[in-house]
This record gives sequence, C-alpha cells and structure tokens, in this order.
Amino acid sequence: MSTHIRKNAPAAAAGKPRLTTSAMIASIAAEGQRTKPAPFGHALVALARENERVLGMTADLGKYTDLHIFAQAFPERFHQMGMAEQLLFGAASGLASEGFMPFATTYAVFASRRAYDFIHQTIAEENRNVKIVCALPGLTSGYGPSHQAAEDLALFRAMPNMVVIDPCDAHEIEQVVPAMARHDGPAYMRLLRGQVPLVLDEYGYTFELGKAKLLRDGPDALVISSGLMTMRALEAADLLRKDKVEVAVLHVPTIKPLDEAAIVAAARKTGRPVIVAENHTVIGGLGEAVAATLLRAGVAPAAFHQIGLPDAFLDAGALPTLHDRYGISAEKVAGSIKAWSDGGAGGAA
Repeated sequence: MSTHIRKNAPAAAAGKPRLTTSAMIASIAAEGQRTKPAPFGHALVALARENERVLGMTADLGKYTDLHIFAQAFPERFHQMGMAEQLLFGAASGLASEGFMPFATTYAVFASRRAYDFIHQTIAEENRNVKIVCALPGLTSGYGPSHQAAEDLALFRAMPNMVVIDPCDAHEIEQVVPAMARHDGPAYMRLLRGQVPLVLDEYGYTFELGKAKLLRDGPDALVISSGLMTMRALEAADLLRKDKVEVAVLHVPTIKPLDEAAIVAAARKTGRPVIVAENHTVIGGLGEAVAATLLRAGVAPAAFHQIGLPDAFLDAGALPTLHDRYGISAEKVAGSIKAWSDGGAGGAA
C-alpha cells in the first residue's frame, strides 16, 4: 500500500514504520504500481466534448470525486449543490426529465444511505437518465462506518431499473463512463479516485456493460471478483504461482445485470473451488448473487467460499492495516485461496 509515514517514528511490529492517520485515505495502489490520475474526471470531460447534454453535479465533493476536472473544463455545465445530497439527486432527476444527462457525484455512503429514497422515487421509479458516481466504496476509507459504504451494492442491486457497476482500475473507469452514457436509464458506479491503479490494460481488457471477462485461467481455484478485488485476485494469483497453485480470475464489473452465463460456464469446470471476492459485506452483494445463480443453474462446485467484509460495523484506522484485518489484502487473499485449494472447508472468510 502507498501510505504516508511519520519520520523518526518508532518502528512498529516486524520492523515496519508506524503509519500516520494520513494512511486512512491512502491510495490503494501498491508501492511502485502504475497509476493514472483522476480517470473519471478526464473521461467525463472527453464525453462532454462529444455530447452537450452531459452535466456534472456534486454535493460539495467535486475535488474528492475528481469532478473538479470537469468543472474546470465546463464551468457552465457544472452544478455545485452544496451539502444536500437529497437535493442533488432530486435536481438531477429534474434535469434528466428535460433531456440532460447528469453525472451526479458524492460519497457512496451518502447516496446509498442518506439519499436512497430520493434516488428510488425520483430517478429509478421514473427511469430517469441519471448517472450516479460515488467515491469511497466499501473499505477504501479508514474513517469508520460513517464513511465506509460496505452495503451499497446490496442496496442498489435491490432497486428496480438500476444498473450497478464496480470497476477495477483506471483503464476500466475510462471505458465505463461512455458505456454508462450509451445506456438509456439510471446507473450507479463505484468510483476509485485520485491516483488509480492501472491493471487491466495488461490483459487486453475491454469493458462491456453486463459482461464478465475471464482474465486468466487455472485448474486449482476460480476467483469471481469485482472492483478493486479483481486487482487483489490477480496479485494473489501471481503470489500463488510461486507455490504452483494456478488460479483462474473471472472479473465481473457489472453487478446488475449480472452475466450469469459466464459465471455458470466458468464454475462448471470440475475439481476447483469457487471463491467470490468483493470489497463489500458478504451480505447481499456479488457473493450471494453468484451463489443464487449457481444454485438456479444446478451447478455444484467442489466448494464455495466468500472473501468480503464481515456483517459488522468496520474499524477505523490505516487502510493497509484494515485490509489485512478484514482479509482483502493481496497476501490475505492468497492465503485464503491456498488453504481452500488444498481442500479446506466451505464458508465465508
């Protein structure tokens, strides 16, 4: 993890330098990993140059959702609604009814919890063409439950008419933005902001709405993942290769509509456990969606496991520490996969 370190601080356990509170909002990129700045903001500017109906809206979080890039390029099409998320989404719905295409940004906790009913009634029920783009998904903030959107996928999956997208990296975010614009109707995207890792370009990846993609194959375990956990799964697969454990990784960026055909096809291969990895509570997200899909299709893998956040209010602290604590760091993911590929019992991490 890329973090800020307090100079001259006493060494922590195992000789590691102590992390300061700035690590609570650290980049999810590993040290030395390739990154790209503000991919959403730049992609939205490119889209707006081609489509004059595109608007940018936020609730006092332009800088923290990378929408400030759009505001600088198109100040007349940028709307700062203040700290009023319900107003943000109500206004976005009204503008969409007049033919505009608002991209409304805030933190995922505020959209999924504070303004849920306004999105449900004024956007989803009316099938308005509003694109909801939300930063700090899952455990990408160390500021505790008030800022950790551990249940947003479960909430938005349950909302009729709502497309739900959980992209992995900067390469995918750049492609998701125009894909959302091509979709006529409401959509919710989890946003990785700031210096966002580049991963999927190495796999010749192209995002398609509603499609899962097999990034690598392997006989020992199948990981079905979304969002930053696809990056973690790929990192874990590289670590496990040294132990002669070959892991398949199926990336599922669109949580709804779910690519059930691809999931069933990958899980039908016998002899390997199916492991769903997501940066979300194990309740109501990708893991349970995959389990239901396999059950309906009559597919029984060798074992089924979940790597995800617990059904609990999460701790505050430095992100690297929290990712280890909750089992979603690359090293912890690799350890879980190895144990299960060696024949461990089923269940959730």
